[in-house]
Amino acid sequence: MTVVAGTRAEEARRTLLRNVRLVGAGPAPVDALLDGGRVVALASGLPSEDAEVLDLGGRWLAPGLWDSHVHMDQWALVRRRLDLSQARSATQAASIVGERLLSEPVGAGGTLVGYGFQDALWTDAPTRALLDSVAGDVPVVLVSNDLHSVWLDSAALALHGRSDHPTGLLREQDAFDVSAAVSVVPDEQLDSWVGEAVEAAAARGVVGIVDLEMTLSLDCWTRRVTGGTRGLRIRAGVYPRDLQTVIARGLRTGDVVPGTDGLVTMGPFKIITDGSLGTRTAFCHDPYPGLESDPAARGLCIYETDELVEWLRRASSAGLVPAVHAIGDAANAQALDAFEQVGCPGSIEHAQLLDAADVARFARLGIVASVQPEHAMDDRDVVDRLWSGRSERAYVFESLAAAGVRLQLGSDAPVAPLDPWVAIAAAISRSRDGREPWHPEQRLVASAALAASTGGRASVEVGSEADLVVTDLDPLVASDDQLRAMPVTGTLLGGRWTHRDL
Repeated sequence: MTVVAGTRAEEARRTLLRNVRLVGAGPAPVDALLDGGRVVALASGLPSEDAEVLDLGGRWLAPGLWDSHVHMDQWALVRRRLDLSQARSATQAASIVGERLLSEPVGAGGTLVGYGFQDALWTDAPTRALLDSVAGDVPVVLVSNDLHSVWLDSAALALHGRSDHPTGLLREQDAFDVSAAVSVVPDEQLDSWVGEAVEAAAARGVVGIVDLEMTLSLDCWTRRVTGGTRGLRIRAGVYPRDLQTVIARGLRTGDVVPGTDGLVTMGPFKIITDGSLGTRTAFCHDPYPGLESDPAARGLCIYETDELVEWLRRASSAGLVPAVHAIGDAANAQALDAFEQVGCPGSIEHAQLLDAADVARFARLGIVASVQPEHAMDDRDVVDRLWSGRSERAYVFESLAAAGVRLQLGSDAPVAPLDPWVAIAAAISRSRDGREPWHPEQRLVASAALAASTGGRASVEVGSEADLVVTDLDPLVASDDQLRAMPVTGTLLGGRWTHRDL
């Protein structure tokens, strides 16, 4: 593998890719000439004209991939945390923690941080006492797979000022606060880890991400690009607490951030309106099973509609396109109500449970559905339990596509891997690990799934940006397993190689 740091001058280098097959355009091989960061010719037998010439031997060429929902700092951190994704009970999760502490003791003043537990289907409860039994006086912080919960032992509770918490399982804002605290590392270290994550993404054919990290990341990305991390295009989002800072800088969605050679642009204004399914805090019209008498039986509604309208109006009037986190059907209905009142474009992030009428409203209002197909595979059993009787309205990708809604696929990394091939596979098959497809009527066709992962680019065309991926297989006919392990031979960003295995 070769990763090229590159500058704008290097992006202008002429490259001739001989003997490539264009995804979506048939099997006949052609040559592709790249110059000035764009595809300038597609034909057989193109002259080299002083270009670097590479024969790709009939490999497939497609538009480069985008992940439309990433928390990049968290993804870089999670790649180094204790993996709890295979724990099927609180007891098993605690056992994994105990085994790690025995094999790799935590140094004085350190905290063991784990990630990926999903307690919605556990038959036993995560408690501080259970972690205490394996951790002793070592602070342990375990972050759930959806980031909306953290599980702490007594030492960690004391460290984070929550000694009196009865269970050690914190939800929503309390969880976010603890997660943010354990994510603080020196800039130099985090930048190094993010750089490695960028290289790994480029090796999977990724050319860009929408970074929705919950801290303002514009200056971080400027520093990283200046320092040589140049493997992706970044659209960096902003949350309510930093909105005024971005407005004061005069940045609008799509503006290039100064000092980044065009690699970093201002992204959307992100606002969270409800919780998550796994924590039973996604805001729903109907109560969760077994919680009917609980005041929080329908989940968490963070904003009144008039408050949400005001945030959307403030952001959109400043030129920032809103991206509204909404998971439950009531949250999605509220988000659409707000978009309709403000009359601005934007996206709804997740859109996991929808009324049929709201599917039509997405289309009528021109709101983008930014969805994460691998979540459907992670959540299918949770949906069947917690949204019993409503599962036919969950993750309705094909219904949205059929209604004419623009789809954008992503991972919500670290909730799912930063690997668009995984998202594409899940969207097409609605299956994983050999299980029967879950609600197969909501499968997307391969061409739609690919377009939703490439910014809408169905194929490589003359005049388009030379943000490209070279693969050994045609993704439009590859199987689920082949897609998830798609062999990526090369990735080009503006015509320069960010990954090359030739």
